[in-house]
Amino acid sequence: MTDVIVLGGGAAGLMCAATAGKHGLRTILLEHNATPGRKIRISGGGRCNFTNRVVGARNFISSNQHFVQSALARYTPDDFIALVNRYGIAWHEKTLGQLFCDGSAQQIIDMLVDECVSAGVELRCGVTVNDVDKSDVFTVRTSDGYFESRTVVLATGGLSIPKLGASGIAYRIARKFGLAVVPTKPALVPLICDDDFAQSYGQLAGVSTPCVATASGVSFAENMLFTHRGLSGPAILQASSYLNIPDSVELDLLPAGSAAFDDVPQSDKRLVRNIASEHIPSRLASAWTDPRFSMPRNSISAKTFSEAISTLRSWKIPVVGTEGYAKAEVTGGGIDTHGLSSKTMEARSVPGLYVIGECADVTGWLGGYNFQWAWSSGYAAGIALRDRISASSSVRSDL
Repeated sequence: MTDVIVLGGGAAGLMCAATAGKHGLRTILLEHNATPGRKIRISGGGRCNFTNRVVGARNFISSNQHFVQSALARYTPDDFIALVNRYGIAWHEKTLGQLFCDGSAQQIIDMLVDECVSAGVELRCGVTVNDVDKSDVFTVRTSDGYFESRTVVLATGGLSIPKLGASGIAYRIARKFGLAVVPTKPALVPLICDDDFAQSYGQLAGVSTPCVATASGVSFAENMLFTHRGLSGPAILQASSYLNIPDSVELDLLPAGSAAFDDVPQSDKRLVRNIASEHIPSRLASAWTDPRFSMPRNSISAKTFSEAISTLRSWKIPVVGTEGYAKAEVTGGGIDTHGLSSKTMEARSVPGLYVIGECADVTGWLGGYNFQWAWSSGYAAGIALRDRISASSSVRSDL
């Protein structure tokens, strides 16, 4: 018998276990990989984009939009930065408030594991969880035998990147206990476009350009990348979380505006595509299918020239699919947060069962937001576990 069993040794699970252990709770963390934090290790190109300077509810997608606010307010980016600084891990800030390790993402894993070990957490790796039952206490059935605990925390993540061991066990356990699960989908994922797009622009694979990508009325101004089958890059990954395939994404390839083209004289003899290539990649300008791009500027009116350039600002592209969970950075959807306490992460209908991190219906933007949700939700659950165990111990001692 133990106080807490955390299922999953990723970002949220490690944070929760360390927090619970620091407050004197007998805590076991079960991880089915041979080592914890495998997804942390590959994040941010191996440097771990561990948080963002500015984090708020608007940076997350959930069917319960305000659910994240309580946890984010109680464990902030500054709190995690302070932990990183305490361990002497050097870091730097990139664009849009994104914070990365100067060195390896392994430093973040080592820090979290050290936090767990120093808190007395029992880390058990290479253990596959098969099922969870509940009577007076929770029984966790695993490949390494049975474990009993007064509480269980689901921190097994979503379905993204199955080669790292992702599975849907959290959803299966949630449904078993009567919790609703919002349908899942790959999020922060490259897009597959239709055959017409591939025929016209597939040869541009590897070409990157700034843009504003818009999906479902939400816009992101970052780079995009052409692939053999469609689109990728930060702006596209961001937009992908807002698409319901089949759908379409709209691109503005002139994020700085088109005013620069106002200075092109009527007498300019260059082809429109050659003029455009001063502002977009030349290969893209050459491939652009609008027939006006093959005309000399001096052969068309100012209105026709303006209309030709405006096609670069409202390019609507049909999206027929995504590269799936194998390439998705996170999973959209998950265990419905309407059934969870936003303060404690505890299931309202299943006392003692907690849900944190990616397996909940909370999907962050690209840029450190999903890690911050892992830290904040893990911490919130860890503190709630302390309060719950302390309260139940007081009741038992009174009896």
